[in-house]
Amino acid sequence: MCLAVPALVLSIDGDFAQVDFGDARRKVCVTLLPDLKVGEYVIVHTGYAIEKMKAEEAKKTLALFEEMAQMEADMRHNE
Repeated sequence: MCLAVPALVLSIDGDFAQVDFGDARRKVCVTLLPDLKVGEYVIVHTGYAIEKMKAEEAKKTLALFEEMAQMEADMRHNE
């Protein structure tokens, strides 16, 4: 199973961008998205930005990931 995660583009330097996943920042390759701009959201898979994503959808997805992480933490705490 693969997991692609939305990230906010913070800066672009040539073929790479600094992106923010909400709790982590990473450098990813953006060669597949030549018209990408700072401030846009992208779907990142294995270090590559593979698709643009609308901001509202990205924020919903990130909120769901956060909710799932909190639920897992709560479950571990209750064991």
